[in-house]
Amino acid sequence: MNAELTTIKTAAEAALADAFAAARDRLPGDDAVAARRDAAFDVFARAGLPHRRVEDWKYTDLRALMRDAKPLAPPPDAAAKARAKSAGAITGDVETRRLVFVDGAFVAELSDLAGLEPGLTVSTLAAALAAGDAALTAHLGKLAPANDVAVALNTALMGDGAVIRVTAGATIARPLQLLFVASERSAASFVRSVIVVERGARAMVIESHEGPPAVDYQVNAAVELFVGDQAHVDHVKLIGEGGDALHVSSLAVAVGARARFNSFSFVAGGAVVRNQLFLNFDGEGTVAAIRGASLLKGRQHADTTLVANHIAPACQSREVFKTVLDDEAHGVFQGRIIVRPHAQKTDGKMMTQALLLSERAEADNKPELEIFADDVQCGHGATAGALDDELKFYLMARGIPAAAAEALLIQAFLGEAIEGIEHAGLREALMEAVAAWLKARK
Repeated sequence: MNAELTTIKTAAEAALADAFAAARDRLPGDDAVAARRDAAFDVFARAGLPHRRVEDWKYTDLRALMRDAKPLAPPPDAAAKARAKSAGAITGDVETRRLVFVDGAFVAELSDLAGLEPGLTVSTLAAALAAGDAALTAHLGKLAPANDVAVALNTALMGDGAVIRVTAGATIARPLQLLFVASERSAASFVRSVIVVERGARAMVIESHEGPPAVDYQVNAAVELFVGDQAHVDHVKLIGEGGDALHVSSLAVAVGARARFNSFSFVAGGAVVRNQLFLNFDGEGTVAAIRGASLLKGRQHADTTLVANHIAPACQSREVFKTVLDDEAHGVFQGRIIVRPHAQKTDGKMMTQALLLSERAEADNKPELEIFADDVQCGHGATAGALDDELKFYLMARGIPAAAAEALLIQAFLGEAIEGIEHAGLREALMEAVAAWLKARK
């Protein structure tokens, strides 16, 4: 007699199943999109929330960390929209074209869609799905890994997001800022954006996430970014969620031949953060710089997971990630460079460094190389440690107070990653955000 095994669902898994069942018929999209949603939810239903026995989630046991699943956020009210007017402070005085989403829903009156530059088209995911936009459906789901549970949940429950296209040869001078703001509701939002930058075009996209400090909301965000041959794209992700928020975000990128792609992620908020990047080098001769900086304190948990998949030959990738941890914070970095058999002449180097300001802080760094070609230059490194006492003493011996000396060393540590941002105004704004974090630490 064979016993039948029954998987016990957690409260969060059961709530997500109920939310999908209740929302399925009113989510935007035609029958084909609905079928795609069903297939994606089946991935989650079979696997459940990822846990420590899943290698890629070994250090971020979402089944344990996500004790419940919040209800899907309703459309924002007037009060939530009014509060969102002051959002986006982390970018300082940088002039951007904003697309504002409150609780996952696009807010036209807070956004700037007037006078779009030649070659730039912008719409919303909800509107494009409702209209059966063929250009969207041709790209939606092509990059994001379908077997990743976080991405599958996003596909099943995606409600709104940005759909952006930059036509071949166009240059968009003003950065495009996707500003996702959470209101004071204890709710969940699932946003999906699709960005297509065609051959020889140039654009910068800033993806910002923020919310109130004492609300336990949840965010699942995904972006699919297509970078055409000879294009130049900069993507900056700013995660400044409230201190009780759970944030899971995924960026999936395909880069064409002889292109230039720069990515930077800045994590300074959220109780639990999982920041994923899946990067495919589909064309030869491409150069990519992938950087990140995280500032963690209290009991914050932040996980950056990166997969750089070299498929085409003669591509270069540089990955530099810096994490500063105070109190009982936990920082995780998992980075994998994969070199496929035909990706000869690949040049890939990865470095992750963690600076521990407290004996109770914890850093887990796991850089990896998977090389299936023989003519490559690849390497990785990882370090974790405290501030250099000799350098600190050197500064103090010249009359700099201890706290100021520590701040200077921390700023210099993070500066190596932040200085890679090509936009001078944004670079300065982030260094100011670092200074503000250090000042609040005193």
